[in-house]
Amino acid sequence: MIKNIKLVIVDVDGVLTDGAIHIDSQGCESKAFHVLDGTGISYLHRAGIKTAIISGRTCDAVIHRAKELGIEDIYQGATNKIDAYKDILEKYALHDEEICYIGDDLIDLPILYRVGFPVAVANASPLVKRHSAYVTRVKGGCGAVREVAEKILKFQDKWHLIMERYQK
Repeated sequence: MIKNIKLVIVDVDGVLTDGAIHIDSQGCESKAFHVLDGTGISYLHRAGIKTAIISGRTCDAVIHRAKELGIEDIYQGATNKIDAYKDILEKYALHDEEICYIGDDLIDLPILYRVGFPVAVANASPLVKRHSAYVTRVKGGCGAVREVAEKILKFQDKWHLIMERYQK
């Protein structure tokens, strides 16, 4: 299942963030993203694995962070995430078994049921955990995406592509 992964799709609130929503007195929303998750995404890209975002909410901060990380496919306001998922599959001519999805709540279940490598973050809903092949050790927003990225790259024997840059 992990060996065939060509694309990793992540949820935002509760996966790329800790799930907290910060709204200032003017009603502007902001989010905090963990640098380890960004590094994990860049490692996936370096190894030739694509990434995408599917979020049920909409926030400009997500677009800015995705651009920083080189994530091209960003679906926000996706109250029915399966439609966005199908669009991504079609765009890249991929199959369910080639996808990893990282989620945390019930809205993620329709995709988790289908993908080759369904992942729940440590603080995910118990039902989401039950329907995942892997549950991260760390909570969403605290490096969970990085943990999954390393797992995939090591399993696919691509970790050396990352380490080449850091070895003597």
